Amino acid sequence: MSHDPQHQRPPRGRGPLWLWFLGAAVAVGALIYWVAGLNPGSFGGSGDGAYLTHHLIWLIVLGAAVVVRIRARPGTALKQAAIWILIGAGLILAYSYRDDVIRLNDRIIAELAPHYGRVEADGRSVAFRRSSGGHFAVVADVDGVDIRFLVDTGASEVVLSPADAERLGFDVDRLNYSKTFITANGEVKAAPVTLGAVSVGPIVVYNVRASVNGAPMDGSLLGMTFLDRIGGYRVEGNSMTLSP
Repeated sequence: MSHDPQHQRPPRGRGPLWLWFLGAAVAVGALIYWVAGLNPGSFGGSGDGAYLTHHLIWLIVLGAAVVVRIRARPGTALKQAAIWILIGAGLILAYSYRDDVIRLNDRIIAELAPHYGRVEADGRSVAFRRSSGGHFAVVADVDGVDIRFLVDTGASEVVLSPADAERLGFDVDRLNYSKTFITANGEVKAAPVTLGAVSVGPIVVYNVRASVNGAPMDGSLLGMTFLDRIGGYRVEGNSMTLSP
């Protein structure tokens, strides 16, 4: 007995396409009603209402596309939908906890490299942990170059080692070493210079007076010509906080 494919019955359980669209429209209508109840006046023509309406229209369009896709290949479509739902949920979760992730990242960096500091909750102050040598080391951006300083409240100004001065583009052999500093090792000559911008985290100070030491140094010193021009600094236990 021959079988005419034109007289095959449609697969059971799917129903006409218009029923799917009707169901989707009812579901979206219920969603709009629910959102309007949670946000009275949200559809009254305000900017937020227009924004919400725009996204709900897109939801209807995407929902219709999903319905068509499911009807064509239900198994594959449902698997793909589940994957995209998981991806979307992950992105929403990551965005919701973005501030916590940033703070965790800052804390990890502060523990592994304490001289980079940790930006405090106010977003403006920077905290540093005391190094194993008992000093506070700070990495500052000086005219676009990272320089590692030791914080020295006893230094009247910022003092650059010759090596750091060369990294900043100074020709140490041509500088005028007209200053004299009295140190524990005796008199030391230094050359006055001006630094365009010194940044420690979000704190920035412009046109900072400094000196290039005439003798080699283990590192540069962050002295009072920087510290006096910020909002303040305090030491509590093994932590030092700089404020703008």
